[in-house]
Amino acid sequence: MPRPPRGFRSLLGERKWARLLEQGVDRVHGPGVPLLRQGDPGTTVLAVVSGRVKVFGTERNGGRALLALRGAGDLLGEIAARSASPRTATVETIDRCTVRMLSADRFKTFLREHDGEAALTDYSIAKLSQTVPYQVELVHFSPERKIARLLLEVVALADEASPDPERVPFSQQEVADSLGMARSTVAHYVRHLKACGALRAGPRLSVANPDHLRAIAGL
Repeated sequence: MPRPPRGFRSLLGERKWARLLEQGVDRVHGPGVPLLRQGDPGTTVLAVVSGRVKVFGTERNGGRALLALRGAGDLLGEIAARSASPRTATVETIDRCTVRMLSADRFKTFLREHDGEAALTDYSIAKLSQTVPYQVELVHFSPERKIARLLLEVVALADEASPDPERVPFSQQEVADSLGMARSTVAHYVRHLKACGALRAGPRLSVANPDHLRAIAGL
């Protein structure tokens, strides 16, 4: 069953979203590929057609703080492109992704010609309100609740192109890094989530009972 449009696509509307994609060039990337790098000049904008990505900031000590997850319908790099400023975060693919790449100038022209400024303003405000590291956003939650929320968000961003939408394409180490936890802590709670039926048994992370996982996440 097709999932409803989300992100900038939902704010812009289907007709204008299709026109936006026409302005770009197709790029297909496998998992674990950097699409944008923190500090690079903002010369391009990416429109996500399918797949999921993670947005993270690099800290002074070399660590990486997960800021957000994005999926089909989202834009990447639009803030830096509009202001001609360096990128404030790195974006990396989670699974196989298709994006349309537009130059900053073409993106700005599209906004002017298709009355897209208001939709972009609303979208940018919503995104900025989310760019708080997961470790900070979820600081008052128990480790199990933090893990459950992250897994649910990853699964929610799966689209029709995903061959297994209930699978979470993260290793336990990636979950630990995303949440600022020790891997042993994640492994402990993953075992519990599998034992209670929220996750499927087996080596991979896969949601078996979304309602049960939502209850554990407090949603």
